[in-house]
Amino acid sequence: MTNPTTDYSLAELCIVAASKAFENDGEVLATGIGVIPRLAASLSMKTSNTDLMMTDSESFMLSEPNPLGAREDRFVQANESWMGFSRIFDNVWSGCRHAMLGPTQIDRFGQSNTSALGGSYQQPKVMMLGARGFPGNSISHPNSFFVPGHNTRVFVDGECDFVSSIGYNPERMPKGHSLDDVKIGLIITDLCVLDFGGPDHQVRLVSLHPGVSAEQVQENTGFTIHIPGSVPVTAAPTAEQLAIIAAMDPHNQRAFQIKDNPAGDRS
Repeated sequence: MTNPTTDYSLAELCIVAASKAFENDGEVLATGIGVIPRLAASLSMKTSNTDLMMTDSESFMLSEPNPLGAREDRFVQANESWMGFSRIFDNVWSGCRHAMLGPTQIDRFGQSNTSALGGSYQQPKVMMLGARGFPGNSISHPNSFFVPGHNTRVFVDGECDFVSSIGYNPERMPKGHSLDDVKIGLIITDLCVLDFGGPDHQVRLVSLHPGVSAEQVQENTGFTIHIPGSVPVTAAPTAEQLAIIAAMDPHNQRAFQIKDNPAGDRS
């Protein structure tokens, strides 16, 4: 797509950047947990990777992603086939799935925490959703992350308070597995795009959102990240991409995902 625009929100910039996590996946099941990850998967399915599979979150696989929120009475979702739990698990265990979600903590290994903060697991200061299926999912298929507020409370020094998903930590590798089995894609934040392409799977700065510096990213990260000599600016959305996002999010839920809904270009 061409024709980048200057009139876009930070949420829309993040959606477009996050859609790149899925663009080279081929025919896998995309699971976007949360508004921005889901819109990112939908955008990729309609543009850069039309082979992506997506469900209606109940029992059908769709040939067209559903828009978010309430739909008109005449809306008919594009059911392609049945996609019940047994088929979901077939995709998970075979590695044919890519999920994107928003953990509460991430450490330098890419381990994430969706379970508990502070204290012991038996008596935490804050109890959250729990690990649920994430340990098994994270060793079985690729995962990416979206973080709406990039700071040292999320990108923590040391290990996460509770490790909910596997990362590039040899001390926590399950028996029979190696670091080659870990597949973490992109981390999209309100400041930048990161991945694990640095030396020895170090977190690497991939691109900076307009108006953000590498120093600002490092100051808001609790561990040292790999900063290449030249870091590009995150590509602005095109008019075509913005039109697709608007159609997939007719109630503008994206405007409430990042505090104060700032402009995408903060320079």
